Amino acid sequence: MTHEPTHQPQPNLSLPGVTHSTMSVGAVTLHYASAGTGAPVVLLHGFPEFWYSWRRQLPALAEAGFRAVAPDLRGYNESDRPTGVANYRVAQLVADVAGLIEGLGGGPAFVVGHDWGGIIAWRLATLRPQLVRKLAILNAPHPARYAHELKRNPSQWLRSWYAFVFQLPWLPERILRAHDFAIMRRAWREQPVHPEAFTDEDIAAYKQVFARPGVLTGPINYYRAATRYAHDLNGEPQLVPMPTLLLWGARDPFLSIKLTEGLERWVPDLRVVRFPDSSHWIQNDVPEQVNEQLILFFKE
Repeated sequence: MTHEPTHQPQPNLSLPGVTHSTMSVGAVTLHYASAGTGAPVVLLHGFPEFWYSWRRQLPALAEAGFRAVAPDLRGYNESDRPTGVANYRVAQLVADVAGLIEGLGGGPAFVVGHDWGGIIAWRLATLRPQLVRKLAILNAPHPARYAHELKRNPSQWLRSWYAFVFQLPWLPERILRAHDFAIMRRAWREQPVHPEAFTDEDIAAYKQVFARPGVLTGPINYYRAATRYAHDLNGEPQLVPMPTLLLWGARDPFLSIKLTEGLERWVPDLRVVRFPDSSHWIQNDVPEQVNEQLILFFKE
């Protein structure tokens, strides 16, 4: 068994200018971090992360004149963690974010989503378009385009192998926690193109959060619910009516770059920017470029 060195850095989740609050949205209370004032930009993290995924975007957006808000999604970190797979179906996740945007006030929000946060953002834009001023997606496939790719491209099934493992009860949680989160640590250290994407302190922060009892079950239930309640993802409507920016790290081991093509039938007002020097963890791998694209898009 391997052990982490005894001189592990102590995580510091306090960021200058970032405050923390909670909001009740329906049956759950969400924790969120925020910075700045102005039009709201809601940043939705993916798996396995939490609000801290946006540590390099919060101050940049605040400096650009926005109110950047990064919640812990349902089941993550300081937000409520209801039990049962049904509580993590996409319809519930969309309702949480809709309630957060309504509670923030200031009219419709600019919405940014990465990975699972991107899936939620796609569906929010189709189901509650009045709440989304503009949409920005980072390495997350449009649900209808993803379903289409799975039918035509067997290699995408291989890229998505972990989603099938996550359907099993209790075992995925045990695997991810094994050997001091060895699989997750390897992902953060080896998958990014740029080694500074996740510092030792960043990884210590993630480990600290996911080491809490039961914290992994809610996030993995996203995958279980997506299979059991597939209509939440694949049902109509699928049209995204607002201006949309798709940022994509081309060296994503999980998602084919083909998923950035052929989207016009669902997303008519679309701009796609592909980064050849970025991985799936795009906002960490190339944060300055991501920040520049987001601010430019939102200010246009």
